[in-house]
Amino acid sequence: MDIEGNLNLIGYGLAAIGPGIGVGLIFGLGVQAIARQPEARGMLQGQMLIGFALTEVLALIGLVLAFVL
Repeated sequence: MDIEGNLNLIGYGLAAIGPGIGVGLIFGLGVQAIARQPEARGMLQGQMLIGFALTEVLALIGLVLAFVL
């Protein structure tokens, strides 16, 4: 049995599932919180965007490591 190709990219594909789920949870729960308490929208949106950025950084680090290693 001969396996050809780069297994790093398969690992990255599996690792990208986590940030994808994280982004979905961040925005889903953020929208729920805004729906429950509309007056806190400004504060909640800022926190959602920070959480989104930190979650996406994990995916970008995984992408870089997939090509470096």
